[in-house]
Amino acid sequence: MLAYTYINKGQFSLLDKPRPVIQDPRDAIVRITLGSICTSDIHIRHGKVPRAVPGVTIGHEMVGIVEETGSGITSVKRGDRVTVNVETFCGECFFCRHGYVNNCTDKDGGWALGCRIDGGLAEYVRVPFADQGLNKIPDTVTDEQALFVGDILATGFWATRISDITADDTVLIIGAGPTGLCTLLCVMLKSPKHIIICERSEERREFVRRHYPEVMLTTPENCHDFVIRHSEHGGADIVLEVAGSNNSFRMAWECARPNATVTIVALYEEAQTLPLPDMYGKNLTFKTGGVDGCDCAEILRLIEKGKIDTTPFITHRFPLERIDEAYRLFEGKSDGVIKVAIENPKTM
Repeated sequence: MLAYTYINKGQFSLLDKPRPVIQDPRDAIVRITLGSICTSDIHIRHGKVPRAVPGVTIGHEMVGIVEETGSGITSVKRGDRVTVNVETFCGECFFCRHGYVNNCTDKDGGWALGCRIDGGLAEYVRVPFADQGLNKIPDTVTDEQALFVGDILATGFWATRISDITADDTVLIIGAGPTGLCTLLCVMLKSPKHIIICERSEERREFVRRHYPEVMLTTPENCHDFVIRHSEHGGADIVLEVAGSNNSFRMAWECARPNATVTIVALYEEAQTLPLPDMYGKNLTFKTGGVDGCDCAEILRLIEKGKIDTTPFITHRFPLERIDEAYRLFEGKSDGVIKVAIENPKTM
């Protein structure tokens, strides 16, 4: 089968690999119908994800059809259309029982797919702990509608949930890339008083302006002053940092009011400094880390009800055979790209 593979730093290649097989009773084999490229994959190619294993098939945003299940699987069966969670988790350890599935203590726990074990930019993928990591797609929901459930939409939903947003809040989202836009949709479910997006790209600001006209927009250069003018207590009540740039971490806490919550969603390529003397007295609460992707069933219900729609984010489509071209487009942020759908004609 075709599989997009991490060779070494700076190099991915589309290789012919053996089709995966069941290795454990809790495995399932999923035939991929639609996948996507994530910024985290770009970080892998840059060599900025030390745990990524050379030779691994990359990709962790995908939907497909269950092809085969191990003897221990009860929640899905052959023929089911499913979303695939970015994380694999056993459901039984201390962290899983408390909903912290990103920290599952199993050797394949957390973000493994497309990083430490073979992922889904391929024709087939083996999913460990499939009862936990697969969610059936409702019949009225398309593959396109469900494509981002297991990763960036789960991230936006998780970030919104842990930020404890209220109707009185002014919320600042830094970054209107794919994860920032998913975060925006989830923040909108909470109906805060004001939502402000800070985004450098004029193309992406125009995308937000066109699709979500009620959202206020600013740029990094003007963000601090804009937030102060449009908030009541000297800054945003909630800040969600989704950009992951060299300046966005500092911007996040500088734009927050005293006693605000700053939720860090971004994956950085470089270490960030927490300048405690500079922020002394602001009494900020920071919430950070990788997504705990345990809300996928709820997200699918919201999609089914028409409360969330990420299909406008799919701006380009490529077959798996042209994935090198798709990567160049996505990494270069050219041609107005937001997200690229990777189709598997052989498996659809």
